[in-house]
Amino acid sequence: MATQQPNILLITTDQQRFDASGSAGPSFLRTPHYDGLRHEGIDFRAAYADCPICVPARVGIMTGRYVFGHQMPGNGATSGLPAMQRERTLPSLLRALGYQTAAIGKMHFTPQRARHGFDEMIIPDDYYRHMQRLGYGNLQPMHHGLGQNELYPTMATVPEALTLTSWTAEQCLEYIRVRRDPTAPFFLWCSFAKPHPPFDPPEPYYSMYRHSAIPEPVFGDWSEGEACPPAFARNREKQSFDLAPPEVIREARAAYYGTITQIDYNMGRVFAALQDLGLFNDTLIVYTSDHGEFLGDHHAGAKSFFHEPSAHVPFVVRLPQCWADRQHGTAVTSPATHADILPTLVTAAGGTPPPDVDGQDLIALARGQLGEPRRYLEAMAGSMSEPSHLSLTDGRWKYMYYPEGAVEQLFDLETDPHELRNLVGDPAYEDKWEELHRTLVQRHEARRSPFVTAGKLISLPLKHDTTRDRRNTSWPGYHTEMYDVDVRH
Repeated sequence: MATQQPNILLITTDQQRFDASGSAGPSFLRTPHYDGLRHEGIDFRAAYADCPICVPARVGIMTGRYVFGHQMPGNGATSGLPAMQRERTLPSLLRALGYQTAAIGKMHFTPQRARHGFDEMIIPDDYYRHMQRLGYGNLQPMHHGLGQNELYPTMATVPEALTLTSWTAEQCLEYIRVRRDPTAPFFLWCSFAKPHPPFDPPEPYYSMYRHSAIPEPVFGDWSEGEACPPAFARNREKQSFDLAPPEVIREARAAYYGTITQIDYNMGRVFAALQDLGLFNDTLIVYTSDHGEFLGDHHAGAKSFFHEPSAHVPFVVRLPQCWADRQHGTAVTSPATHADILPTLVTAAGGTPPPDVDGQDLIALARGQLGEPRRYLEAMAGSMSEPSHLSLTDGRWKYMYYPEGAVEQLFDLETDPHELRNLVGDPAYEDKWEELHRTLVQRHEARRSPFVTAGKLISLPLKHDTTRDRRNTSWPGYHTEMYDVDVRH
């Protein structure tokens, strides 16, 4: 066990799918620093976002609660959310244990300056103001016109050293080398805003994978015609993801991989700073992403549903070298999620997590010390009155229920990792379907969920024909629309 409180570094990417990392990714993908973490750490290979959307995932990290507990199933204001009360968030709990806490990069809190317990926050708004001071008012990053949820790729409008990814790493370097108190342990959340669209890496990352054997999109038997769940079809068609040409999808994937490698190399700069100060080996490091990205799979883009491209994320915990029983180089196949980060880190820091957290200590899980490890992970998205899906997985089997139209899906991820075949209705899998369906109903009944009545999951009526409303709604304006600073003039 630890002899002293470790420094803690939490690294998150935005919209990185599991199969765009480590051994799960294509062989040509260059992620040496992530691979190093995986080889030295604990690789949680069945990690999922229980609500595959930006803000809910981040609230899960901050609170240790599932989406059903923190009650934030979509992007919205975090200020005033009861689960985000300042005194019980992850940074507040660590600060009470003597840690200095800092958040650098994309937090996605609302209002954006709400610190929710952090001692210090540096966010993308600070980056854009920095760019203005440098005289880049008329040549801002992402002034290429693409929005934040499009599949179309392009190249960054600034050199690599001036990108948000590089700036985020640079701010972490400054914190580690200059701004922190060297007499106290630190908790640093380094939050990269990529590979979230727009897919706009700078050179050399833009061209790095253009001539590689880019994987083709996959299409399930359920993603075509009338077999496609109405909620899923409407999401992709209103944003016109299903109309993106194959050539565009291929280029988008190449650019997507480029942004991931750029993050990895910049992550290496952060590791180098820790190494220079003799801190790297004994820092506890967690790496994950808030959710994934469909990237053309099943004719879809973006996220929010519980399919593998959207919900399955990389998740590695590397323990300090001075700890005994580090479990280094091991893989865990039990389901993990963002709510596990809080109890894992608070326990590692010598504290006791609040009794109402839903997450579990992943270090204890890897060591076989949990009395009752999680068997199933539940998921949802949408709203607390109209969920788009209610889902369940044990790491191998996945069950999804769409209230709109009462559509069901069942996948065996061991034999069908790309979810190409919906097993609902197949007599050979009727017992498994019944088991997972019953389990989901019972769990909602146990928490008195509004999503089950009279022993049945709720059913919602079909909405209007999406073809009448087809348009590209993925363009919300320049990437800075979410920030106060105006860089358009």
